[in-house]
Amino acid sequence: MRLLRAVWVLAREGVIAALPRQGLSGPALTGHKIATRLARKRSEGLDSAQRMTKAIARLGPSYAKLGQFLATRPDIIGLQMAVDLATLQDNMESFPSAQAHARIEESLGLPVDDLYARLDEPIAAASIAQVHPGITRAADGSERRVAVKVIRPGVRSRFDRDLEAFFLFARMQERYIPSTRRLRPVAIAETLAQSTRIEMDLRLEGAALSELAENTKDDPGFRVPKVDWQRTGRDVLTMEWIDGIKMSDVDALKAAGHDLPRLAVNVIQSFLRHAVRDGFFHADMHPGNLFVDTNGDIVAVDLGIAGRIGIKERRFLAEILYGFIRRDYRRVAEVHFEAGYVPPHHDIEAFAQALRAVGEPIRDQSADTISMGNLLTLLFDVTDIFDMQTRPELLLLQKTMVVVEGNARVLDPHFDMWAAAEPIVSDWVRRNLGPAALVNDARDGVHSAIRIARQLPELADRTERLTRDIGAMAEHGLKLAPETVARIGKAEARESRWGRVALWVIALAAIWIAIAVS
Repeated sequence: MRLLRAVWVLAREGVIAALPRQGLSGPALTGHKIATRLARKRSEGLDSAQRMTKAIARLGPSYAKLGQFLATRPDIIGLQMAVDLATLQDNMESFPSAQAHARIEESLGLPVDDLYARLDEPIAAASIAQVHPGITRAADGSERRVAVKVIRPGVRSRFDRDLEAFFLFARMQERYIPSTRRLRPVAIAETLAQSTRIEMDLRLEGAALSELAENTKDDPGFRVPKVDWQRTGRDVLTMEWIDGIKMSDVDALKAAGHDLPRLAVNVIQSFLRHAVRDGFFHADMHPGNLFVDTNGDIVAVDLGIAGRIGIKERRFLAEILYGFIRRDYRRVAEVHFEAGYVPPHHDIEAFAQALRAVGEPIRDQSADTISMGNLLTLLFDVTDIFDMQTRPELLLLQKTMVVVEGNARVLDPHFDMWAAAEPIVSDWVRRNLGPAALVNDARDGVHSAIRIARQLPELADRTERLTRDIGAMAEHGLKLAPETVARIGKAEARESRWGRVALWVIALAAIWIAIAVS
């Protein structure tokens, strides 16, 4: 029922109708047509972001979080809708301060009056938490303004219930829409569940702020709020209060005398430093989460969504960007095959040709008209043709890059993305793909060999036990524990139930068509 209600609301608010229908066929195309006919007339004049905002307001906090998560998957919903969702701020109704005080006291084990000299009414409320201004008083009597983020009561249990509908939809999608199996919708639902559970533990957001602060302590023009660990727990995060102008308020930035072109360069270069140099970046950098303080520095808040990429992916990203800049499409293709992102049965020359079709159209454009969004859209099309498996960490990076580029272009319509990115990318390539990289790789190889050597006795013992177990299995057969048999039975029952639900959905769609035709 939750799934049917969600589909109904999304259809009525025109969200499904706004999704691209290219590539759909059979039941999926029929469903899209039905949803388009169900859309309210008043939704026709709204863009996709406005439609999604109305739907989220009706569906509740769990779907607001789902929308934020889908913003990290432009390969599924399309790049434009991903960017629209990324710029949404899921403004929800606040919950009473008395409930917030109870959450704080339960999480920290002390009365609110002992923790804060003052705690005011909430000034912002989102899907998972709300923020209260407050003041703390030190032992010497000095006071400090803080922002106190408190988890919404009941949000965990509500999300767990709605998650069942998400999983049901993902399983139905994999079963009845074969073309989407490459995107692994069930795995995506599992990732959503894990990432949201992490986001609901505010100690982990505090740790992310602390890590980003450590990485950027020497970076020019960028910082994050300091965390007050004494007043931070599972359900509450206390951090430095930020006085500044939101980056979305361009008129206020101009009135304050800030250098907007310099800010545009700073936001791009800061993001690239975090992603390429550190492999850890703020993945929700829409303008509402970025402030400019009186010194002209960018202060990023709300680190509930963070991205992390390994050294292999960072090398991949740097070589891709560098290859497009040098028009070395053969090398870009080789990087994809070397990383294992494109299956080896494809022809590398054909892939290089497809990449040339992506890169050449942007060569004759002026720097301020080259859109990273258009480039990534073409890349998604190419990787789909060549069966490139979904890489969630790269998609999150790409989506964030598009959002950050949009921030820069709002500040400076003539912003040159490539000129801003070149110093950061070139410096990283020189340090990590040149002679110095060979030394680092050799050192890492030696360390890995030492770790393996230390584990050899344990590996030998495991191998001996495995050999004995396989021999016993060959002689006596495979035995399942009673709890395993019970789980198999439950799984079979769920599979049958999903099939019945799918048939009901199809039957309801048929009834609707019959009514509409008559």
